[in-house]
Formats: sequence, structure tokens, C-alpha cells
Amino acid sequence: MQRLRRLRHSAAMRDLVAETQVRTGALVYPIFVMDGENIEEEVPSMPGVFRYSVDRLEQIVDEMLDCHIGGTMLFGVPAHKDERGSEAYAENGVVQRAIRYIKTLCAKKGKELLVIADICLCEYTSHGHCGVLSDGDVDNDASLPLHAKAALAAVRAGADMVAPSSMMDGVVAAIREALDANGFVSTPVMGYSAKFASVFYSPFRDAADSAPQTGDRRGYQMDFRNGREALRELAADEEECADILMVKPALAYLDIVHAARAQTNLPLAVYNVSGEYAMFKAAAQRGMLDEKRAVTELLTAFFRAGADIVITYHALDWAHWQREHSA
Repeated sequence: MQRLRRLRHSAAMRDLVAETQVRTGALVYPIFVMDGENIEEEVPSMPGVFRYSVDRLEQIVDEMLDCHIGGTMLFGVPAHKDERGSEAYAENGVVQRAIRYIKTLCAKKGKELLVIADICLCEYTSHGHCGVLSDGDVDNDASLPLHAKAALAAVRAGADMVAPSSMMDGVVAAIREALDANGFVSTPVMGYSAKFASVFYSPFRDAADSAPQTGDRRGYQMDFRNGREALRELAADEEECADILMVKPALAYLDIVHAARAQTNLPLAVYNVSGEYAMFKAAAQRGMLDEKRAVTELLTAFFRAGADIVITYHALDWAHWQREHSA
């Protein structure tokens, strides 16, 4: 008989042989930044998640630094929107201001926080789609230069990495070409490589005020029924010189994560999206789940499936729980 239980006898033994570890340094915490002053408002559908004006970012930046979170990903909520999403690539757009502010704060504190700029137009367009519209449809090729301009604006403001999330064909290559041509050859690109059209984004669209005014995004985001196509998307981003690949959402797509890990040697990220976060929060608030144990199990599953990086709204909660456990 194989006595597999021998290595489960005590907590110390289980820790010794644990195959998967969750590290705060591998977690990325998303932040919503909005135009205005002295704003810190909770997102109703995402308990514990807030939208901040740039001048109110210091406390959350300090918290991330204290918790040794791997980085933050910024999403903008501008006051002005137009058909071409011009605030996405404005020199003084809300995300560009937030990047400069965060970098200034960190420099004063003598600390470093990795800042990733999400690159998309949906939060900035009056119609809510991820590119420019032509005859009611998103014009893929006409949208690429605007994504490249948005990436350049973010990097010029001090972003350490850019992450195009629109699922436009060729967007990674367009951004890579623009960055290289402007001297930013060392700035990495994280592709939202396999981003599925998902119901689990609903709370995010409340937070970012980015729901499409007409139609939906199924014409450019992936059909959730397709797994082999996701691997083609991942391979395409790798060929376009993405430095990191991503699968989004995470929880319902662990089969894709596992297959992606077998296909590529690039770092692999998953996005534990707003709807997944909201489900766990709602269940915990109703006493249906032990939140600490459930979130730890969830994050472990992402890493066990093959992810190297997890973008999650649970990042700060989990980091605080770990600090309490080790105190």
C-alpha cells in the first residue's frame, strides 16, 4: 500500500511538500481612477473596491507598498468621452496623471511599485466600444493607431508596462512597433491574449462606466465555447512579441490556462475579474463561505493551473490575511 497520508500528518509537513504557493509579489491589484477631486467612492457591486480621484491615491498606494503587492493596473474613468476616446491618449488624461502621481509618491518614499496601464478605448468612448465605429461596427484597423497612441501616452507618463485589452487583431504588434519607434524598446507589453466575452465583467462595467451603448462586444471578444481558438489567440500575441500573455476571465477558464501553460514558455497571467470577486464577496457576506479560506483556495487554483501572475481585487485582502497569520 502506498501511504500517501504520511505527508499530510501535520501543518508543517503539508507546508514542506506543498507544490503551489501564492506570493503577494505575483499579485496585481487593479485601481479605478477618475476625474475630479477628493473622491473615494465604493463600487456598489464590488464591496471593498473604490474609485479614486488622483489626489486620493496616496493611501491605497501606501497600502500596496506595505503589503508588497507585485503591481497595480490602472483603469481610467474620464469626465469627457467622445467617439474616438481621445482622453485615452491625452497627455493629461486621468490615467496619465495617475501614473505620474504614483511614481512621484514612490520616489518620495524611496520605494517602487510596478504600474501597468490598461490600454483600451471603451472607458473613453461615448459609445462604450473598444475601438472606433464605422457603420455601427468596430473598425479593427482604424482603431490600432489610437491604441498605439494611448500606450505611448501611458509610457511617456511613466508606466512600467502596457496591457492592451480590446481584443483588436494586431494590437500587440501595433503597440510594440510604436514603442520601439519612440525609444521604449525596454517597455514590456502584456497581451490580453485570450479575453472571452463574459457575463463576469458586469460589475467592472459599473465601476469603469464602460458598458456599450448599443450592441455588445461578442464581435471582437472571444466566444466562451472555444478553447482551441484561445490557443490561436495566445500564439498570435506571442508572435507579435508580447512579453506576457493573459487569459481572462480566470475561474471558468482554468482549462484554457492549463493548455496555455503547456503551449508557451512566456509568463502567463490570469485576470480574476469583477464578477468572480463579487460572487465570493456576496457569499462571504451571507455566511455561505469562509472568505479567507475560499479566496486562498481560489488563488492557489490559478497558480496550480499554470498562471505566474494573478490580477485580482482580492490582492490586498489576501496580503493582510497572510500578515495576520504570520504575526
